[in-house]
This record gives sequence, C-alpha cells and structure tokens, in this order.
Amino acid sequence: MKTLISANDLARRVAEQDVLIVDCRHDLADLERGAREFAQGHIPGAVYADLQRDLSDLTKQGLGRHPLPDASAFSALLARWGWRPGLPVVAYDASNGALAAARLWWMLRLIGEHDVAVLDGGLAAWTAAGFSLATDTARRQARDVTVHFDPAQVVYTDQLRTLQQNPQNLLIDARAAPRYRGEVEPIDPVAGHVPGARSRPFSDNLGGDGRFKAPAALRAEFLQLLGAHNASDVVHMCGSGVTACHNLLAMEHAGLGGSRIYAPSWSGWISNRANPVDVGAG
Repeated sequence: MKTLISANDLARRVAEQDVLIVDCRHDLADLERGAREFAQGHIPGAVYADLQRDLSDLTKQGLGRHPLPDASAFSALLARWGWRPGLPVVAYDASNGALAAARLWWMLRLIGEHDVAVLDGGLAAWTAAGFSLATDTARRQARDVTVHFDPAQVVYTDQLRTLQQNPQNLLIDARAAPRYRGEVEPIDPVAGHVPGARSRPFSDNLGGDGRFKAPAALRAEFLQLLGAHNASDVVHMCGSGVTACHNLLAMEHAGLGGSRIYAPSWSGWISNRANPVDVGAG
C-alpha cells in the first residue's frame, strides 16, 4: 500500500481495523466546508485533518500559502490521532486526492512511512461502491509520537535557485495551464510561472471517472514530459505546495520514484518580488 488503494480494499481494511483513515477534505473558497461535511458523514473510523490548521503552519512568512509545519507539530497531530510507527494510513478527500489527501500522503513519506495510500477516486468512489458513512467521531487513544522530516525530499527557494543553474534539474508545475501561462490568477497576487518550469496540470493524472490513470499510461505521459531527465531530477511545484503532491503521487504510482516538492511553490516564489516571472507557454 504505497500509492493508491481502491474502495473495496479499504473496506476490507476497515473491517479488520488495522488502518488509520484520515479525511482531508478542503475547499479553497470555503475553508470550513471540509469540517462541516466531515461531521455530516465520513468513512467509518476516520479522523479529520484540516489543511490550514493541521497540515500547514500559517504563522510562517515567505514560505507560501500553506507552509509545511514543523515536525514537532506533525508529531503532536499524529499522537492525537493515536498513530504509531508502522500503522497503515489511508487519506481521502473529495477532490480526487488533490485537496488534500496527497499532501498528507507526502508528509507521511517525509517521516519515512511507506505503508500509506490515497483512496483512488476519493469519497465519491467509496459511496459509489455502496459503502456507508458514519457521523460519530472516532475515539482513538493518544500516543507519544516523535517524528522527523527528511530534508532531502523538500526544496526551498534558495535551493531552487541553485538547482535552476543546472540544466539536469526539471521543475514541473501542477497548476491549471491558464494559471501557468499567466492568463488568469484567481488566488495569488502575481500571474505566471517560475522561469524554466514545465506545465503538468495535476488533473491530467486522472481519468474521466476521477480515478488515477493506469500506471502504464501515467508512466508514458511523464516520460514524454521528462525527456532526458531522470525522475530524481524532478522538483514539483504548484500554487502552495499542495496539489504538487498529486503529481509526485502520480509519478510514484507510475514507478517513477525519487522526485521532490518545492514546498513554498508559486505563492512562496512571488513573496519575493525580486524573483523573476515568466508568462506564456514556456
């Protein structure tokens, strides 16, 4: 269970009670919607993770709209959930993994946990398979947990500037193509993209049913984008370091491991107006 899990396989895990399920629903336009909808119905036994409060540290300045929290804060969160090292985790949302199940999946990989997956198709796949929802709050025994992030998997702006000087490295932007081209910018104060970045909207990872494309299809698409680059040469970005995780997840699902995340992403890059900006198709 390294990348994705089906609704049927998750249902078996729920019956065996050997998994921590985390509801990561989030709405950028209505920040409380995820919590409200969790209270109205969620996968039985699930706990809730708020992107703003649990999976980010909004007190950090200059690191984008969703700065990565400190490992101590993530340790405390995992402790409240009753997680222990080695306990499998499944994350889901209502945005096909993009907001913000893939973010939690990535954060768990940062602490060295690999028995973690995103529910393919999200909550819609669960309900379409005929499985029920619960409204009660899971009671889990808190534990003492201390975890550490692997800094080698995270890129910040100073390091990105250095990486850009080497043509071996490849920056991939997960935002919608019109945002990448600078034609529209509904969230951030500056439109465009980091010079040299290539566009790969995270939505391209999905089929028409909201599930991820087959690994072979994803592999072919990413290999075409990568060209002569290796997967380990890739750094993913987006608007704030959240949907970029969707592209990393897709590459891992396709057997292309070793890429990294530029955590501040576009919102962090433009927080310093001295950083250059490109527009157009790139």
